[in-house]
Amino acid sequence: MKNKFRAIACGLMIFSSISAQEVTYTEYNLKNGLHVILHQENKAPVVTVGVMYHVGAKDEDPKRTGFAHFFEHLLFEGTKNIERGKWFDIVAANGGRNNANTTQDRTYYYETFPSNKLELALWMESERMLHPVINQIGVDTQNEVVKEEKRQRIDNSPYGKIIYRTGINKHLFKKHPYGQSVIGSMEHLDAATLDEFIAFNKKYYNPNNATLVIAGDIKIEETMNFVSDYFAPIKNISEKPVKPNILEDPITTEINTKEYDANIRIPAKVLVYRTPKQVERDAYVFDYISTVLSGGKSSRLYKKMVTDKKMALEVFAFSDAQEDYGTYIMAALPLGDVGLEKLQTEMDNAINKLQNELISEREFQKLQNKFENKFVNANSSIEGIANSLARYHVLYKDTDLINKEIEIYRSITREDIQRVAKQYLNKNQRLNLDYLPGTGK
Repeated sequence: MKNKFRAIACGLMIFSSISAQEVTYTEYNLKNGLHVILHQENKAPVVTVGVMYHVGAKDEDPKRTGFAHFFEHLLFEGTKNIERGKWFDIVAANGGRNNANTTQDRTYYYETFPSNKLELALWMESERMLHPVINQIGVDTQNEVVKEEKRQRIDNSPYGKIIYRTGINKHLFKKHPYGQSVIGSMEHLDAATLDEFIAFNKKYYNPNNATLVIAGDIKIEETMNFVSDYFAPIKNISEKPVKPNILEDPITTEINTKEYDANIRIPAKVLVYRTPKQVERDAYVFDYISTVLSGGKSSRLYKKMVTDKKMALEVFAFSDAQEDYGTYIMAALPLGDVGLEKLQTEMDNAINKLQNELISEREFQKLQNKFENKFVNANSSIEGIANSLARYHVLYKDTDLINKEIEIYRSITREDIQRVAKQYLNKNQRLNLDYLPGTGK
């Protein structure tokens, strides 16, 4: 009885902490189409200003891949009123920090400043949108930066083709541009003209294709006036881009192939499945599945393959749901002279068990607790809240998922986990990849 009351008390504590995490916000559109989201939280004198553009690697010309990621770098070069090379100096001199990142679906720029520098952050992002300087010296400079990034992260990085999907997505997506890597082709970037970069900017980096998010120590009405001053006068250079609906043929036969990596000595067995896009409920079920299989040392794959049988040096599985499709990746590195086929057998056994048996109530409760904690932690920082607000609006078309998403996870049942495993994790629906040392020559 004492344990029962303790469990109830813990549940009430979790519920109250989640309720306290509710994120309030104000959102509206400017006449030029810019979507604005404001979140006021005056606990600390800090503010994050971010702009998410709905452009990523999937929006590129197949003969000019890498443009979206290239612009992540290029738009820090300078503007009409910010001298070339001075962007980061201005941010640092005013006690701030900034960064940007690109995916297949969007590009996100943000600054975090002391809240008395809010106007500075707004001015800088409005400058990036209105007055970017795109010239040959900037293109040439960032071309070398991107090449070095590719060398460090992919070409010379162990397992880089798995981590950055360059050795995976090309096999899963033959029609959809998800088959292209985010970092793109260096040959394409080398061949591109300055006019092509200027045209890409005119097409995608407009108010009608952007979401501005401001979170932190602000006053809503005052901030709305600032937004109007800095962003309302910006005109769209082109119409809002239309996203094509490109459908992949279903995978009906197992794709067996090999990729080589001269940076590794230990091979890997990699199994990859195409899964639903991120707005679908089944995409959330895959988050549960990946946690069951490889979420920590007590997970099924880790315990069986690493701890008990000592046949794997490492094992992992994770879901990567995106705007149009998702992928579910399982991989294991052998220990000693264990063959890749033995690793595959164990991974298939784990999948078969999910397909044929409901997970235990205890395991299911542990899952739910993990995702309750994940939800609370996701909104524990101003930068995290800003990113989430922008992402949910741009990619999910529902800003309030920042508060509601936990209900989706709570609605998932043990039967859902079994059903989704049966529907998507079949041998004839996957990429079966041997990731091997060497060059393959």
